[in-house]
Amino acid sequence: MNDWAIPDRRSPGTPPSRFRSGRGTASEADGFSRRSFLRGGAFLAGGTALMALGGCGAVARPQEQLSFWHLLTGSDGRTLTTMIDEFTAANTDVKVRQTILGWGSPYYTKLAMASAGGRAPDIAVMHSARVPGYAPGGLLDAWDADLLADLGVSAETVPELVWKKGLNGDRVLSVAMDTHPFVLYYDKTAASTAGVLDARGLITGADSPEGFRDVALAMAEVTGGHGLAYGFLNDPSNMWRMFYTWYKQTGAEMSFPEGGTVQYDRDAAMTSLEWIVSLLDDEVASSSNDGGTAISEFATGRTGMFLGGVWEIGTFKENDIDLGMQVIPTVFDNPVAFCDSHSFVLPHQSSPDAWKREKSHEFVADLLKSSLQWAEAGHIPAYTPVLESPAYQELVPQRDYADAVDYVVYDPEAWFSGSGSDLHRHFGDAMQSVYMGSVKPADGLDAFVDRINTLMSRPSPV
Repeated sequence: MNDWAIPDRRSPGTPPSRFRSGRGTASEADGFSRRSFLRGGAFLAGGTALMALGGCGAVARPQEQLSFWHLLTGSDGRTLTTMIDEFTAANTDVKVRQTILGWGSPYYTKLAMASAGGRAPDIAVMHSARVPGYAPGGLLDAWDADLLADLGVSAETVPELVWKKGLNGDRVLSVAMDTHPFVLYYDKTAASTAGVLDARGLITGADSPEGFRDVALAMAEVTGGHGLAYGFLNDPSNMWRMFYTWYKQTGAEMSFPEGGTVQYDRDAAMTSLEWIVSLLDDEVASSSNDGGTAISEFATGRTGMFLGGVWEIGTFKENDIDLGMQVIPTVFDNPVAFCDSHSFVLPHQSSPDAWKREKSHEFVADLLKSSLQWAEAGHIPAYTPVLESPAYQELVPQRDYADAVDYVVYDPEAWFSGSGSDLHRHFGDAMQSVYMGSVKPADGLDAFVDRINTLMSRPSPV
């Protein structure tokens, strides 16, 4: 563990610490960096001119607003608002104005239109898997990597796979605040009774198709219901998450080359689909669960395991469950944590305000440094000093799936992929009947590939 400290929140009147949130690295607290010196020189020169013109003392810049678009609501939205309020309390020269838009396509369509039409906000949240679809269209501006580093955010303070996802060539196009993987939830009490819990409190014996099935059936004997709760009806993203997790565990690749056709391993895809259908047999898991029913099954103790995103943690902590969570067991050959990340981007502006751009960098650095409270909602912090801190290690069960950052897998890159995208929608359209057992996996796979090939024949709309 690195010997980094998470900065304490301080009131505006508190003297700065060596590593104050949003104020730079320890070295900057001891003296000016070159970048700070140059900025200070420019400010002093400008200040002298203003005093000469005004015939009075230094002119203070009035409080200005940073416009910030995002799609986070519910408990995530409330947590984010608290973090923003703490930032503005410590930075009284700026106010962050939030605009919250509908999740999925409505949000991304409006963001693209705003960037293309010269009405872009200063900062926005995007899912990392969505960024590659925006980069070729020039809808995003790059972050200043040197300034981010001055503020303590760099490749050294973000897990390697997560940091690389934000790069477009050598440009930093997105800065992740978290990863939110697809994981295995389980009832520790039921697992202990079933004899499938190891000394660390994690599920054991589920590291093969046969073993996973045996563990689920052992849990079912304890709970009297299904062994596994999983909701997929009318939820194409959840269908895709399960499929792509197992598909990538086989070691197979999938890509969508521009102007080409889907490149994939058909044998691996069939293995994954046949494995999923074998689980949805109304014994291991229901063949007709939607998301709400699956959540209810697990929350009320009728199943001992649940497959879903980390964002459900709040729901289950409200129930009387001895909750455990971990990365989905490696049933095939390779550990995989299918995920996406909430990341920050700079929507394109033809003439950005330099002061606002600098404040935007400070704002994002501050949110990363204060992301321990974001972790309480289940998200894995992307800022390594938080992730490796003693305070994070006290979060249970969050700490038990934090190793997902070493195995993260995002959607294949394309203008139509990412959270809530056409890729997920077309997969769900083709595969729901396969999951329910009424269509053969091969037929569903062919329908999916045909639909994606049709998308690939069209130019990106952004």
